[in-house]
Amino acid sequence: MTALDHFLDKNKNKEIVIVQGLGFVGAIMALVVANSKKPYAVIGVDLPNIKGKSKVRDINNGIFPIKSTDKKILKYYNKSLERGNFLATTQNDVYKYADIIIVDINLDVEKKYDLHRNLFNFQVNIEPFKKAMRIIAKSCKQNAFILIETTVPPGTTEKIIDPIFKEEFKKRRVKTHYKLAHSYERIMPGNNYINSIENYYRVYAGINKKSSLKAKKFLSSIIDTKTYPLTELKNTTSSEIAKVLENSFRAMNIAFIQEWTEFAENAKVNLYDIIDAIKKRDTHKNIMYPGLGVGGYCLTKDPLLASWASKNIFKGSILKNSVKAVSINDMMPMHTFKKINEYFHQKIAGKKFLFIGLSYLKNIGDTRSTPVELLFEKIKMNGGKIHLYDPLIEYWVEKKIKIDKKLDNFEKVKYDCIVLNTAHDKIRNNKKIIKLLIKNKKLVIDTNNILTENKITKIQKHVDLIIIGRGDIK
Repeated sequence: MTALDHFLDKNKNKEIVIVQGLGFVGAIMALVVANSKKPYAVIGVDLPNIKGKSKVRDINNGIFPIKSTDKKILKYYNKSLERGNFLATTQNDVYKYADIIIVDINLDVEKKYDLHRNLFNFQVNIEPFKKAMRIIAKSCKQNAFILIETTVPPGTTEKIIDPIFKEEFKKRRVKTHYKLAHSYERIMPGNNYINSIENYYRVYAGINKKSSLKAKKFLSSIIDTKTYPLTELKNTTSSEIAKVLENSFRAMNIAFIQEWTEFAENAKVNLYDIIDAIKKRDTHKNIMYPGLGVGGYCLTKDPLLASWASKNIFKGSILKNSVKAVSINDMMPMHTFKKINEYFHQKIAGKKFLFIGLSYLKNIGDTRSTPVELLFEKIKMNGGKIHLYDPLIEYWVEKKIKIDKKLDNFEKVKYDCIVLNTAHDKIRNNKKIIKLLIKNKKLVIDTNNILTENKITKIQKHVDLIIIGRGDIK
């Protein structure tokens, strides 16, 4: 008997939920479903490549692959192991067992920059996503419920996914009794990773009434809908637009604050104090703070998915402001690089740098589209020698670099510049880091308001200090 056979036999009286994609969303979603009050049996499916096989092997052998400061993750993972209701696999034929299928796979955007001519182009390749949908449609049950959580170009569920299922069901000569809905995730990696699924508002819509009712029933079984009621929209395109619009708004907000960051620095004022004063107004509580830049999987691409859909699916015009916001945000690290370059009089070659923090967001070990990468590349391109430290990262996947997690090892080196990038609690509250900054004796750059006023006062006596968004620091 195979592991899958044993799993199915042990959970034969439970609804089978398959999560397609075991990344930063799918793996956590699988845990939440496996730990819901309703007795689901969960199978996570990943690609049969080296990375996917490694992830599956870890999950099935007591190692959860997502690193986070949220203690609930390991608690939920261990519970699922005790219950025996969570299995990972790379087998595509498992969809035939599923009562419910949750789609949490990547849909990427390829960007191209020509910095010399100030040009920015992008392309959405939807073919791999369509292929993944076709794999499900070829073998899933007639009455399966498919929930799309992946952020997709608006119109995808109705105009691309549904036709694929109809086509494949016709080939199989079976009636189209499947139910299809879209409900985007609002996962917030960090301390509240699990809570951002279980205890947070959700938007959903189905391709028909039966699909909407099924989506409501399923979501209500994993979310505290009494405290956080569900919001049903009239169609899946509306739900898809809601996701990319809310992330586009946030991206626009960040892009907007970048020019004010530079203005505040030139005016020699503290933009953080100014923003805190503005936030007293209820209407302005979501104004953003300065920073190194935008990273992660959502804000760096979602506005582009919306623009692509506007042009390619609905034959309208591109969303100029949203696209511009992404290009501004992608280039934000250049502002920090400019500060460094000016300090060293354009002579970075041979200088020693220490980057503290690599993640795009505090309290998570995630380097996807981190703004640190552009700063890293620019300094490296100009001859700088860079050491890297992040307490939550052991390996920088995108750069194929192993990260030394022992802070003591960096005390032996005298750095020309230390850059504080990510506001992890383990960085903010680490007294050793302050001692390291003081020992540096040259330049310290705080890109994300990591240092408190007391620490600033202490450090300024020993080093030159630059804080992004603070023109009052001398």
